[in-house]
Amino acid sequence: MHDIVIRGGTLVDGTGAPGFTGDLAIDGDRIAQVGGKAGPGRREVQAEGRLVTPGWVDVHTHYDGQATWDPVLAPSSWHGATTILFGNCGVGFAPVRPAHHQALIDLMEGVEDIPGIALAEGLKWDWESFPDYLDALARLPRTIDVAAQLAHHPLRVYAMGERAIAREMATADDIELMARLTEEALKAGAFGFTTSRTDQHKTPAGELVPGRYAEHEELIAIGKAMGRAGRGTFGMLSDFEDEAAEFGWLRQVAADSRRPVWFLLTDRSYDPQRWRRLMDGVRAARGQGLALSAQVAGRPVGLILGLATSLNPFALREGFAELARLSPAEQLARLRDPAVRADILAQEASPRLMEILPPLSRQVATRWDRMYVLGDNPDYEPPPERSIAALAAAAGQPPQEYCYDYLTGGDGGRMLYFPVTNYVHGDLEVVREMIEDPHTVLGLSDGGAHCGVICDASLNTTMLTHWVRDRSRGPRLPLEFVIKRQTSETADFFGFHDRGRLAVGKKADVNVIDFAALRPHHPEMIFDLPAGGRRLVQHVDGYDMTICSGVPIFERGEETGARPGRLVRAQG
Repeated sequence: MHDIVIRGGTLVDGTGAPGFTGDLAIDGDRIAQVGGKAGPGRREVQAEGRLVTPGWVDVHTHYDGQATWDPVLAPSSWHGATTILFGNCGVGFAPVRPAHHQALIDLMEGVEDIPGIALAEGLKWDWESFPDYLDALARLPRTIDVAAQLAHHPLRVYAMGERAIAREMATADDIELMARLTEEALKAGAFGFTTSRTDQHKTPAGELVPGRYAEHEELIAIGKAMGRAGRGTFGMLSDFEDEAAEFGWLRQVAADSRRPVWFLLTDRSYDPQRWRRLMDGVRAARGQGLALSAQVAGRPVGLILGLATSLNPFALREGFAELARLSPAEQLARLRDPAVRADILAQEASPRLMEILPPLSRQVATRWDRMYVLGDNPDYEPPPERSIAALAAAAGQPPQEYCYDYLTGGDGGRMLYFPVTNYVHGDLEVVREMIEDPHTVLGLSDGGAHCGVICDASLNTTMLTHWVRDRSRGPRLPLEFVIKRQTSETADFFGFHDRGRLAVGKKADVNVIDFAALRPHHPEMIFDLPAGGRRLVQHVDGYDMTICSGVPIFERGEETGARPGRLVRAQG
């Protein structure tokens, strides 16, 4: 007798093959049968009219801190993710010396907008080395599987101390130590190494991150260490100010390490052809036999703007900033005072406040044509007529007045959507091209990050709802292709060899989905992080069941309380 039999669902196995109707049987933590008529099960799940898919393998999250205290890791787990990978964008918490605990908290808060007070309260710091950190992760019972990458910024601070924070050049001894620690981390189970070379990433004080200007020799040496370890991927985010130079050292890392190398790719409004040039660089490297790829998002990187979020169009004005320390109710009452309204609307964005922000986020001060009413059923490809500029024109109001009154109306919980990247032309056609390119990997959900201004952990869900079912402003994508993109392809690329497919002997990570009812809700702000830290979350309808390692962890949106998840260590 099988432990679980899921009967009569449409099995979409994650390989890209056409879906078919049949049973899925699970014994222990493994898949025992795919298709046909299975024998009896201790538990039988009727899945007629439902999709049965592998659990999502989400490879770009930032739960580095939260995973040390929170077993559930919502909202990613709410949206069908059964494996998540963090340590992205060069930020993390290991290795670390006690003297630099606060520096790493500041880095994570500045780069990923995770409340520093929550990290200071929640992190136990019962580790120093990266292997120690993995051991700490392994000790916590958890709902879904987690895995980690070694991040460059903490590695550099560990090796160089204050010199790294001051962005000084690494010495030969520093580089040798970083390379040795990289090899150590990979052999202990890290899934790769990541770094960040962008002006978008700053500390809360507006300082650039430690690895922003790291010499190519430093990165190439780390790549060689990966080659010696024979495992892991090398990932990075860059502004590509000198495209030829960046591709030069990336190709060198790929050649020396013989490991997959990837960089984050989005469409930028200031240079609409940039993404095509960078993909040409990927294809050229592939032509040389190098394993270079671009990691892309399935929707815009979009800021959520509201009174309770980290950012809104008026937060950059000194008059609004003065109210930031008030309680939400007190702030809303003050904002509704006609005199306060007039004072804030008469102001311009403050150069002081603008300077602290990453360059791409500064657009929220003026781009009323790029701010959209989010609505209860979020639309991630909003048409021009839903912009604040268009709605204000229809109402006969200046856009800033319309926006102010909209945000301060109702209960003060209204939100706007501001696509920062991947929305240059006002639609998602470029994103579709990126998703369909065979040299890209799907990522950038950013689960656990940007707690006060982004909620993209629902990306795996919107890949199905928007791209497969609902899109009306351009071609849709095939169901089997989209599921393959976020299961077997992400698993294979990063080395999760036992999952990502519905196949006999593979790990029993499964979603049972009511496709017709699948719907992400409007994001909401909650205050459940340590020390009352805030974060945006997004609930979802339509996941009838999510199974991790053969154990149901969610049923119809409700957590079962089971903790079958574990730390996954890379095996090479």
